[in-house]
Amino acid sequence: MTAKDLTLTHVSVLVGDQQEALEFYRDVIGLEVRQDMPFIEGARWITVGPAAQPAIEFVLESPSMVPVPEMAEGNRARIASGAMGTLFFATEDVDATFARLSEAGVPVEQPLVDQPYGVRDCGFRDPWGNHLRFAQPLG
Repeated sequence: MTAKDLTLTHVSVLVGDQQEALEFYRDVIGLEVRQDMPFIEGARWITVGPAAQPAIEFVLESPSMVPVPEMAEGNRARIASGAMGTLFFATEDVDATFARLSEAGVPVEQPLVDQPYGVRDCGFRDPWGNHLRFAQPLG
């Protein structure tokens, strides 16, 4: 196997409430639901993704979707602390995206900025502390 053989298919997004996360990522962010089915007791297998990228899915992961109880507690602590990861999205109109998400009440982490590395971007947080960045190329 070489790096040329690798493709990204799934990224876990740790959330505190899967139903709320499904509604947030579908209705507010605008991602499409790919899968929603029972998984393990107390959790569902829910994936969402951008319509333009059918091969990429975000798993809306419950803290309990781990094999060891201590890991679930660690996941709950990460959510409580807000020390979460970042999802980066490209958009054709970052100003419109910023306005839409702001009007929907999504907490703004960074207002619109023209960055020296060639993009106009902004940042938000989801209800569990995951960072959400949206950008479009300058020019």
